[in-house]
Amino acid sequence: MTGLLASPSRRLAALGLLLAGINLGALALHVPGADTVGSPARANAFVGVVALGLGVYLVAVRLVLREQLPRAAVWMIFGLAVAMRAALVPAPPFLSSDIYRYVWDGQVQAAGINPYRYIPADPALEPLRDLAIYPLINRKDYAHTIYPPAAQAVFAAIGQVSGSVIGMKLAMLGFEAMGVLAMLAVLRKAGLPPERILIYAWNPLTLWSFACDGHVDAVAVGLLGLALLARARRRDGLAGALLAAATLVKVLPLAVAPAFVRGGRLWRPVLAGTAVIIVLYLPYLGVGRGVLGFAGSYGAEEGYDTGAGYWLLAGLGHLGLSPPGFVRAYLLSAGLVLAALALRIAFGRNRPVAPDAVALCRDAGILAALATCAASPHYAWYYPWLTLPAVVAPLPAVIWLGAAPLLLLIDPFDDRFLWPALVFVPGLVLAARTVWQACRPRPAALLPQGTAR
Repeated sequence: MTGLLASPSRRLAALGLLLAGINLGALALHVPGADTVGSPARANAFVGVVALGLGVYLVAVRLVLREQLPRAAVWMIFGLAVAMRAALVPAPPFLSSDIYRYVWDGQVQAAGINPYRYIPADPALEPLRDLAIYPLINRKDYAHTIYPPAAQAVFAAIGQVSGSVIGMKLAMLGFEAMGVLAMLAVLRKAGLPPERILIYAWNPLTLWSFACDGHVDAVAVGLLGLALLARARRRDGLAGALLAAATLVKVLPLAVAPAFVRGGRLWRPVLAGTAVIIVLYLPYLGVGRGVLGFAGSYGAEEGYDTGAGYWLLAGLGHLGLSPPGFVRAYLLSAGLVLAALALRIAFGRNRPVAPDAVALCRDAGILAALATCAASPHYAWYYPWLTLPAVVAPLPAVIWLGAAPLLLLIDPFDDRFLWPALVFVPGLVLAARTVWQACRPRPAALLPQGTAR
């Protein structure tokens, strides 16, 4: 057996088959017809199985980064990535019901109605109700849609073709594939092995978030991948436009903007991005301030106004301290740290020399991880986009934070601090270790000849 797995490519294939088997095992735990995994015992078993898959994935990432693989290995990586997604697509979304709102918003727009105008339960939309989508929409009795205009444009386009969950899932996977292909091109430009695409393609969190539940974050992944490719090719205006579109799918991609203007390349991406934002908002402005949808109330519902929604402040609550008293200080501190890092990345001098594509993805990954951790959403699908820039710049903390929130798909304790600590504490440790290693003086023998210590 040891001889059969001596080859790195064979070991990688074995890990891929094991990961696929684990995902199928987790899927088998779902009770048909249940809108979640099933009983609490099944839900806990599901968490244990996907955690095992996370471990297999991390071993595969380590192998890809440390071993030299034949070029043909990339086809095996892609084949297993497609197969694992294909296995999950037919399954009903049972970890989240968000996709039903996407389909609904698409059908509302197909009927010529502004999706921000009515809540789903409004009598004006009664003719659009069906038994397949409408009963499963979350917040349908009180919340206008929360999704920004770029997401709505995608829903509208899909709504013209399909009104089904499967159709929406396939569209999300199409955007995801677009991002993966873009990152392959970035890898090629950076002169890095294409097998590194495994860091994203085999991430089990992407499988459950997009192939199973069809989250719209896949659109942001596709647009961000194209934006990184455009910036790596020094097409600054196009990169700014694509990043702006990604931001109007999910707000978090805005955090990586400083990486796109590094080296003084500022005005063209800013102008292009601003133009895209204006164009995307124009079709929906008939509802006035209502174009913001449920965004204003979402923070209160998720506990951000009281501080309970932030991981660190939730921890203070466990110590008997009052999170509401720390919200302003937390937001100010997080904002100052992000601003200082953004300014250093965008305008700092004497940066370490690195290929432009690598530096771009490294800076984007750091900014993305820091902003996401500061917001600390407790929904797992907010995190897999972090592994996209990590394909080119594989920082351990970023890879961990882009995959480990798989554990947040189900929280056995319904707690905002203790269970998420399994994700954030190792991430902080890995980040501190990377910073410490970067600050250590390099031995003279490893420095280029003629370089001062």
